[in-house]
Amino acid sequence: MSLDVSTLAVCLVTDAGQCAVAGRSVAGTVADAVAHGVRSVQVRAKDASGAAFLDEVTAVAEAIAAVPGADDCVLIVNDRVDVALAARARGVRVTGVHLGQSDLPAAAARALLWPGALIGVSAATPEQIRAAEPYADYLGIGPLRDTATKPDADPALGAARVAELAALTGLPSVTIGGVLPDDLPVLRDSGLAGVAVVSGICAAPDPGAAARAYLDRWASEVAA
Repeated sequence: MSLDVSTLAVCLVTDAGQCAVAGRSVAGTVADAVAHGVRSVQVRAKDASGAAFLDEVTAVAEAIAAVPGADDCVLIVNDRVDVALAARARGVRVTGVHLGQSDLPAAAARALLWPGALIGVSAATPEQIRAAEPYADYLGIGPLRDTATKPDADPALGAARVAELAALTGLPSVTIGGVLPDDLPVLRDSGLAGVAVVSGICAAPDPGAAARAYLDRWASEVAA
């Protein structure tokens, strides 16, 4: 499928631990966010077994399918090409994968995945961007700020450096890492296609309202 860049405006990246602390399942959190306008969901389960990860992707897909009008929602599997392929074999509507620098190279993933699968690649340097460009549909540039949700993350880049890196590529780019709603107008106007949010939605008392706050700020003026 071709990437509808508008779906990247606010991407929810799931965190089962944060959802559990907030008293919700991952699927329930996703359903609330999607019902309030999120159109890109990335299932991340770094500590889960392959079987558990597959079940979580399946549950999230079912939650999205139950939301009226969410047929255009993109469902991305983080890190695990094998889980994405297994989900597709199970009949789950998975859109593609997002790969970090320590995951399967994007070239190998492209060779393994189904025709039209979307591939996102995390990048923090010009070299990483150049290596990803022939195979990726979008880039994740970051982290914007230091964050505890990914202990092995690179050092924070800051908004100015994120914008510089995004300007080096013709691919749509999103940033992740401690992104706050008030960051969004500036990031949007600096050329980003969107942001990826973990704690801001997964740990929020009301994930639907939190998702809506991010989306509203994405659509608002810088000075608002």
